[in-house]
Amino acid sequence: MKQLTDKDIADMAGADFMPDAAGVTAVRRELHLSRRIPHDAPVAEHIVLDFHNHTEEDAWHMIMTAAQSGARTATVITGASGILKIKFQNWVRDSLLTPYVIECVPLNNGSFHVKFRK
Repeated sequence: MKQLTDKDIADMAGADFMPDAAGVTAVRRELHLSRRIPHDAPVAEHIVLDFHNHTEEDAWHMIMTAAQSGARTATVITGASGILKIKFQNWVRDSLLTPYVIECVPLNNGSFHVKFRK
């Protein structure tokens, strides 16, 4: 692989830099990326998300990542009391999460079974 010079780095910092396809292919081949990052990585059918000890922002990120991951179902543990239980129910009803959710059923006082759209 070519060693970068200061001039190469300065050229790349300019707005006109665009890597060529051959260079990208060579780098991928040398790093064996096709073996390290499989293109057909399996998606979990069911995910368990536990919101205990997480902030509201963390919980939002966790549920949106799960919804967009391709998983079909999730068990979401919010806890029996607290803001995340209320927030989660609001997110399911009226937020950016709503289009991803087919159904959300309480399992007990602090957890829910969620079914996602494909």
